[in-house]
Amino acid sequence: MELTAVTVLVMVAAIVVGASLQRVSGTGMGLVVAPLLAVLLGAAPGVLLANATTTVSALLLTLAVRRDVEWRRALLIGVFAVPGAALGALVVGNVPASALQVLVGAIVLVALGLSSLAALLGRLPEVRRPWVTPAAGFLGAAFNTTAGVAAPVMVVHARLVRWGQAGFAATMQPVYMTMGALSVLAKTVMTPVTTWTPPWWLVALAVAAVLVGIAVGGVLVSRVSASAARRTATLLAAAGGLSAVVRGVLTWG
Repeated sequence: MELTAVTVLVMVAAIVVGASLQRVSGTGMGLVVAPLLAVLLGAAPGVLLANATTTVSALLLTLAVRRDVEWRRALLIGVFAVPGAALGALVVGNVPASALQVLVGAIVLVALGLSSLAALLGRLPEVRRPWVTPAAGFLGAAFNTTAGVAAPVMVVHARLVRWGQAGFAATMQPVYMTMGALSVLAKTVMTPVTTWTPPWWLVALAVAAVLVGIAVGGVLVSRVSASAARRTATLLAAAGGLSAVVRGVLTWG
């Protein structure tokens, strides 16, 4: 796969923006990066690289907010993320490239629609059932492995169980780190999701972009509200998801 200077520049910019938004609001990396990389690189390699960058950014943010993480809840979500990641890897490995790109874009748009509907409805009914958090872990990991977006599922889950923003934002970092690592591992081990491997310099550039984005987010965190950051991530993700659907349809067959 040939990488042009423009493609690399757009990828780096997206990673910086995604990491910045994640630093401010607790979510944003996968939402912004996954659909765009799916358009630039193809669905399977694009989402795989997005999973990797999400893992790195979430790891770094976990170190910063580790004292506020609700580790028991993070562990519960992580355990049920394992079968979800496996299911997502099976889908990726058995769906043709163009269809997969449409699927990635559609999942992004549907997930965003669900989380936006939850926001419009305001206070959702409280659900205190033992299956709610495990289900969120399973679905979040399946969405993350297939399309690189777990955040909408986790946001709806937080609203259903009345999870406070501070604990949610901190705990999502090890959750996203776990889901990202599981997604990369599942797709690497279970199925040859792509014949393209990113060159070492692109991986190094992506990691550097994550560091820059987190630094920028650290500056913005006292100036930009978490809700504004989430709205920005949602708009960018919607544009990327729509682009992925259109490109997949145009290249179908």
